Amino acid sequence: MRVALVHDYLNEFGGAERVLEVLCEIWPDAPIYTAFYRQDSDAHKRFKDKKIITSWAQNVPFFASFLHSPLRFLAPLIWNSFDFSDFDVVITSASWYVTKGVVKRKTTNDKRMPIEVCYCHTPPRYLYGYSTAKKYNNPLISAYALLVNHFMRVYDFEAAQRVDWFIANSREVQARIKKFYRRESVVIYPPASALSVGEWRAGPPVEVKKFEIRNENVSHRKTKSEIPRDYFLVVSRLVGAKNIELAVEVCSKLNLPLKVVGVGRDEDKLKSIAGKSVEFLGYIDDVELAKLYAGARAFLALAEDEDFGITPVEAMTCGTPVIAYAGGGYKETVVERKTGLLMEDLTPGALTIAINNFVDMEKKGLWKRDEIRKHAQKFGKERFMREMKKFVESKLK
Repeated sequence: MRVALVHDYLNEFGGAERVLEVLCEIWPDAPIYTAFYRQDSDAHKRFKDKKIITSWAQNVPFFASFLHSPLRFLAPLIWNSFDFSDFDVVITSASWYVTKGVVKRKTTNDKRMPIEVCYCHTPPRYLYGYSTAKKYNNPLISAYALLVNHFMRVYDFEAAQRVDWFIANSREVQARIKKFYRRESVVIYPPASALSVGEWRAGPPVEVKKFEIRNENVSHRKTKSEIPRDYFLVVSRLVGAKNIELAVEVCSKLNLPLKVVGVGRDEDKLKSIAGKSVEFLGYIDDVELAKLYAGARAFLALAEDEDFGITPVEAMTCGTPVIAYAGGGYKETVVERKTGLLMEDLTPGALTIAINNFVDMEKKGLWKRDEIRKHAQKFGKERFMREMKKFVESKLK
């Protein structure tokens, strides 16, 4: 089976790139087609041993570092420049750069072209009103983005109609595919490699099984009663869409220990409003992060309309309960009053009530960490590889 993998770009290393890594494990001989890569990025370093085929945009000065966003309307020209006629299957990993509909057929019954399976992380958030990391304060830039995004929405819809089969990474994204593309899809949850904390992370991913072993090693040094579990934990990029400010504000006001792992453009702002109980850890290695997950009282996940949300699953892999906003993919991974608590509003009052309810259940011994760990296993890598391979092979037949 001749397989080609298509990915937005190799400019940063985040959840989508971790999925691409596992797709490369399933089909190790498959080349990676991408719009461009940035030579010094973690993403390119992780895939440099693979056969990477870039578009003409790779040769445009400053495109990889800056111009790809303002010149996003060039995406159709980029994907149309590739020829996939020598393959049986093209698997597109799609989110930001409209990476779908890349196989062009002369007719709907053209058997000479490969089938296209789109693993959709989400329809582009910036096209459909979902919160994004970037905010435009300049009215001229906002007007330009409004015009370009209208063109991109039309193209995104048309490209979606050329896909043979859609796979969604969550029921949340499955609903978006139905709403915006009017297409059906199946859900295959992404591989929950532990310690996926955003594109700024470096080092190899740690899979659930290895992560548990590491967690057990931590437990061997201290008995369960000796593990501190005296702090709340956030692992995220420090940008507005993640609502880290809410966690910092509430924990500061209640004088609750909060550890924040991550970096981002809002770091200085968050530090300026943080009380003495809040600690910013920035970059940390996998060993230290494993200890933090295992030793936390609870993990806070407060992003709005999260596509899937991998970090709460990582926390639950360690048996750590989660306090999350009841939106997006969090509703699919957090089981109310079993593996965590879901809050209906993103307000200081709602988070305060959720923390109080969590502490009350904690005092009653209602958080069963072994059950939480068991729940997280359904998001493991082996399951993802098995389901993806079975789906693609069935469609090719």
